[in-house]
Amino acid sequence: MKQLVIGNLVAKMPIIQGGMGIGISRSNLASAVSRCDGVGIISGVNIGFDEEDFENNTLEANLRSLRKHITLAKENSNNGIIGVNLMVAMNNYEIHVKTAIDAGCDLIISGAGLPIKLPSFTKDSPTKIAPIVSSSKAAAILLKMWDKKYSTSADLIIVEGPKAGGHLGFTNEELDNIDSINYDDEFKEIIKIANIYGEKYNKTIPVIAAGGISSSSQVKKYIDMGASGVQIGTRFVATYECDAHENFKNAYINSKEEDIVIVKSPVGLPGRAIKNKFIDKISASQQKVEKCYNCLTPCNPKYTPYCISTALINAVNGNIDDALLFCGADAYKINTLKSVEEVINELVSEI
Repeated sequence: MKQLVIGNLVAKMPIIQGGMGIGISRSNLASAVSRCDGVGIISGVNIGFDEEDFENNTLEANLRSLRKHITLAKENSNNGIIGVNLMVAMNNYEIHVKTAIDAGCDLIISGAGLPIKLPSFTKDSPTKIAPIVSSSKAAAILLKMWDKKYSTSADLIIVEGPKAGGHLGFTNEELDNIDSINYDDEFKEIIKIANIYGEKYNKTIPVIAAGGISSSSQVKKYIDMGASGVQIGTRFVATYECDAHENFKNAYINSKEEDIVIVKSPVGLPGRAIKNKFIDKISASQQKVEKCYNCLTPCNPKYTPYCISTALINAVNGNIDDALLFCGADAYKINTLKSVEEVINELVSEI
């Protein structure tokens, strides 16, 4: 079995569990993946949604919850790797990063924008940094900036393709012609870029395939192509250990291929989700935003079609008809609830 090596961190299974918010991947799922020798990831966006003071003291509730779930995950991980996914588009991004570092997370993964300043927040810590990119152009720009400004490079690069769940780094036009996106060639090019900077800084920069990977044959394909591992989110939703409500898990299990659609997000990015009553509702008219959680910088509550935080909190709490059900392109292929261990063993069965 090829191990995933990130500097001094070693995961026996080359599997990173994707960060899924709000609340879908917190300490329970992340620690379960880590105990099975993968890399467990906590989603940091509005992680404190169930704290008592979340409505009136949102930032402090989120930071408190972030510390709590990192601590819990580390305690229950059997000394495994625990990371945090923090979107660049988050308001208060810097303080979330620094809180995650102080709480002892091993790895920070950042997408939804280029994490240009991330090395300045982690430079005096052992925490590893991993940008999420969708193109070789983005990878080249970011690593060049980090090299020039901070004299450092990534510890890991995640390359997210167009079949991922949640917010996507592609335009609606590209997603309408998804077969025209040559993800594999972009992936190979990013490996070359990673090797250039890895050689300069005398280290190996693992490159991880992500986005719509759901089977052992797909895992093998990218490992054979040169990937150091894969990141997978969707398969871990329908597990006993996933932090989400059973209704959310069953929405995956009961979905059909035609239910998986591209939706408009308030942050200006397209997203992939399961079609439900909520999507029909927002397609028909703009919803009134009664409470703004100030979660994402691109979102303006005066003009947004709906509050994405409310929709995602409804999802994790099981209020499915009023929820945005983010998912990967292959969610409809899931037909039963399994343990994290079963899912990981299936994913690595061909390698």
